[in-house]
Amino acid sequence: MAIRKSGGLADITAGRTAISTVGKEGRGLTYRGYSIQDLAARATFEETAYLLIYGQLPNEAQLTAYRSRLAGLRKLPGGLLKILEQLPAKTHPMDVLRTGISALAAFEPEEEGRGQAELAERLLACSPSILLYWHHYKTSGNRISTDSGEDEGAAGYFLRLLHGRVPSELHERAMDVSLILYAEHEFNASTFAARVTASTLSDFYSAVTTGIGTLRGSLHGGANEWAMDLIEKFDNPEEAERGIVQLLAQKRLIMGFGHRVYSISDPRSDIIKRWSKRLAEEAGEFKLYEVSERIERVMMREKKLFANLDFYSASAYYSLGIPTRFFTPIFVLSRISGWSAHIMEQRDNNRLIRPTADYSGPDPLPWLPLEQRL
Repeated sequence: MAIRKSGGLADITAGRTAISTVGKEGRGLTYRGYSIQDLAARATFEETAYLLIYGQLPNEAQLTAYRSRLAGLRKLPGGLLKILEQLPAKTHPMDVLRTGISALAAFEPEEEGRGQAELAERLLACSPSILLYWHHYKTSGNRISTDSGEDEGAAGYFLRLLHGRVPSELHERAMDVSLILYAEHEFNASTFAARVTASTLSDFYSAVTTGIGTLRGSLHGGANEWAMDLIEKFDNPEEAERGIVQLLAQKRLIMGFGHRVYSISDPRSDIIKRWSKRLAEEAGEFKLYEVSERIERVMMREKKLFANLDFYSASAYYSLGIPTRFFTPIFVLSRISGWSAHIMEQRDNNRLIRPTADYSGPDPLPWLPLEQRL
């Protein structure tokens, strides 16, 4: 039987999953069979996370109980707060999340009798608390309360904790949709890395921190930060067009375009683009949106590359008043739901993930005594 070989495992089927479909003809992007369009239009992030982790949409009573449980799990242990206070202000927020979740494992270790779904809920609930407690302590010296209202959703909780005020309905819904879009994406790099860690029978926290470390890279989650840095360079669409053409002539990589598993378009991009436009209209600030739209047109014209989710997420998050260096951490706050589902699925039918490699080194060499080596 021939062995398929591929750099970066492109087009290699590395396992089976019932959690999502990505780029499958006739299916598109689905979570547990539900289209991303329906989820973004009709669901909340809590419904989506429940669907991913428990395998079905919650009924009204289950959803109410789930939201209440998450709200009650947002407080952090005192020892973890002390650790967060020791992290330097210049620390990248992704490192804060990675360190915070790893440290939480020491205070609340995975033990016999503690359900995996319970761990997933705890991490979903408290990851915004970790990020924003550190942020406020380092920027203002405030030890903020991470308490939450019983019915407060993840989107509203994040924006309230960040800005110190309850967000508008439009802002909360835009954030909620963003979390839905980032929640799951099959065997992407961070999810696959988390499954590799889970396959060794390591603990739940280690698998999640593996995902965070992988997501930190600019070729994966970090693309939205790079996209924002690019968009902000230009004062108007005409300047953006000239700048992008020049960057392409210099063979520079433009982040936020194209995708490994999509050939025509990213189904999430049009959804977040519409929200980016709505937020711009509400604020009466169109520059970033118009610059983004011109860059999108130039990239399609010059390189036949479409915008992916990361690109318009940048201008949407900016409109929500979110600092650029929090863009990738928001990815984590959402993707913990997908990672958790995959960790649980991997454990349910586990086999150690251990691929083979093509050797490209020298043929066997004779041993040389020290005095004969050049």
